[in-house]
Amino acid sequence: MPLAELALENLRCIQRAELVLAPGINLIRGPNASGKTSLLEGIYLLGRGRSFRTRNPERLIRHGEEVLQAMGRTSWPTNQRIRVKMARHQPTSGEIAGVPAGSLAQLAQAFPVQVIEPGIHKLIEEASPRRRRWLDWAVFHVEPNFIDSWQRYARAVRQRNAALRTAPDTARVWDGELVRHGDAITSARLRLLESLKPYWADTVRRLADLPVDLRYAPGWNQDLSLEESLTESWVRDRHRGLSHSGPHRADVQVRIDGHTARDILSRGQQKLVATAMVLAQLKMLGERMALVPTLLLDDPAAELDAEKLARFVEQVKSLHCQLVLTSLNPEEGSFGPPDRTFHVEQRRVQPV
Repeated sequence: MPLAELALENLRCIQRAELVLAPGINLIRGPNASGKTSLLEGIYLLGRGRSFRTRNPERLIRHGEEVLQAMGRTSWPTNQRIRVKMARHQPTSGEIAGVPAGSLAQLAQAFPVQVIEPGIHKLIEEASPRRRRWLDWAVFHVEPNFIDSWQRYARAVRQRNAALRTAPDTARVWDGELVRHGDAITSARLRLLESLKPYWADTVRRLADLPVDLRYAPGWNQDLSLEESLTESWVRDRHRGLSHSGPHRADVQVRIDGHTARDILSRGQQKLVATAMVLAQLKMLGERMALVPTLLLDDPAAELDAEKLARFVEQVKSLHCQLVLTSLNPEEGSFGPPDRTFHVEQRRVQPV
């Protein structure tokens, strides 16, 4: 379901922009600091309700303005309009086909989008939350009941933590809810990683040529059930006012020859491995779910030598998905001739 139209208001340096996109290759070119990446952020907002560059929504709102809006229309087969609104000191809101979204997760269903950008190495380098988001985005598209289990589980964790701080003797009333939904979340994640295995092995070999394994750590001692782990950690939970066991603390461990990948891989190798994680997901979703997300590429040729760029291009082209890429090079043609080209300069966007 490619994006056909995009309209942005007050996103970073961009006061207003309107783009009509092609279902194939879309190139956004222009000098540094002109707003190219901000356009990708605007597209990403439509499918995620947040930026891929910052967790603080107020940083996205143009200086001196109070409200940011991203609006878009998908093409076949859904042909529906999506709107995301961010206002200072207010929660982000979404709207799909004129109806308020019950949660931002509904945006991902309406417009699936992924991004590969210069900071993608953080998927390997940083702590577990980023890898959980990477995993859960795919699980959400494969397991219809996953989002409900996750929302119920997250609510139970918040309630249990609040009780630990204010009325600890009542906190364990939430353990049954945690176990029921926590086990469902864990099972869904494990099924996804099992399905991903052949796509991962092929993609990481072709792109990075490294023997990297992905392993799921559920967020508690694997020798115990979640129920048993909650009992074992009760004294510590009560003392610290936090729940220490459960899938909210899970991780996807990225390991090479038994070692944590971030400890032994260079920054360039981390980027290749992280890119392989994203591309393997997209391959699996395309083949098993007939889901073809829009893929955003922020200056993909910037840090790749000719051989690695060729490998990357080969993998991306095999997805047969809508591409929106940025480049400093006005003649960028690594992925083939663009179907649409836009030039960004002095905060203005013009079709070419």
